[in-house]
Parts: sequence; structure tokens; C-alpha cells
Amino acid sequence: MPIASPFAALPGLCSLCGDWGRGALCTRCRGEAAPTRPRCTRCAIALPATQRLCGACSTDPPPFERTITALDYAAPWDGLIRRFKFRAQPELATLFAQLLREALRDEPSPDLALPAPLSEARLRERGFNQSWEIARRLGVRAEARLLLRIRDTPHQLELPPDRRAANVRGAFAVEPLRRREIEGRRIALVDDVLTTGATAAEMARTLLAAGAASVHLWVLARTPAPGSA
Repeated sequence: MPIASPFAALPGLCSLCGDWGRGALCTRCRGEAAPTRPRCTRCAIALPATQRLCGACSTDPPPFERTITALDYAAPWDGLIRRFKFRAQPELATLFAQLLREALRDEPSPDLALPAPLSEARLRERGFNQSWEIARRLGVRAEARLLLRIRDTPHQLELPPDRRAANVRGAFAVEPLRRREIEGRRIALVDDVLTTGATAAEMARTLLAAGAASVHLWVLARTPAPGSA
């Protein structure tokens, strides 16, 4: 998935430090705030360089085959992502899509990129779907209405981790009149933050049940493991 560097752009203010640079992120912040690190190939949790899979994915692998992420969901990115989602700043989607595209540089293109859907109530409340704003800027075919959220649920962050899988069970469906667009396709699910993976796993199971050949997960940020630096 070769792309041109997103940082060789016109001069502007860095979204993190406010200094002048080229593009939406200055070179210093790009190197210091978004370092490349070894990760579990299945769930993208940070790992020692010699490890390919974390313990959880080795013993109980999720239904998605691979996860690619651009960032750790930690300072300073967590604050910027919250501004994007909860303070009506969808213009940050361009920067976030650029960061994710850089992380996807060596990945094969999928047949389809599908954003994590919001319920109608959540979409009205927020005014936009943050995952769709990222997905449609990634340079691959993206569809906003193939994977649907058919049941509204409490925010996952309001629940303890062991209750999150049950919270989203049966919450998603493929658009009934468009199932053929899923069958045999390699799907990339696009989301903003991956925490326990319960929501992503339920979406992946829904797509695989509809006939998808494979599901990969593309997320902007990955929550670090508890207790990690």
C-alpha cells in the first residue's frame, strides 16, 4: 500500500506543539510522540522485539487476523483524539488518516474498508462518525453503510472489561440487501481506538458470518497494556 509521505506538505502549525512545520505534525513531534514499536501482529499490543504474538492472542486468538495501529492511546494523542470525537473537531481526521496510512505502508490493500458504525442516536449526538471520517481518507474503497449498528449499547468505557463482550453481542449486522458485497471479500475494519477488542471482535464475527474471506483491523490508536510505561 505505497503512499507519499503525508508530512511533506505546506507549512502549518503542528497539531500537538503549535510550532511551525510542514503539514499538520512537525518532524520533532512525529519522531517523539509517535515512535514505531514492535507489536502483537494479531491485536497490536506493544511487545518485546522478539515476540510476534501476545499471550492472550496465542491462547485465544480474536476473529480478526491482524491489527495495524499508528499510535499508543496515551499522552499527547489521547487528548487530541478526545478533541476529535467529543469536541466536534472532524478536521483532525486528515492528520489521523495520514498517520494510519503511514502505518499501513507495507500492507496489502483490502477489497473494502468499513468504519465501525455508530447507532443513529450516537450519530445524531456527535454529528459525525469519527471512524468513517478516517476510513474515507485512507485511499482505498470505503463504504459507510454496509456494516450497521442495529442495537444501541452503553459506552464500553462505562463497563468493566469482563462485561464488554456481552454488551456488544448482537449489536451489528450487514445491510441485508448488500450481503453479496461482503462475500469472499478481504475486509479492513477501521476504528479510532482499540481497548479490549470486544467491539472489534463482534464486528469481525458479524462480517465473517456474512461470508467475508478475512477481516483485518486498522485502528488509529491502541490502548497500552495495564501497567505498561
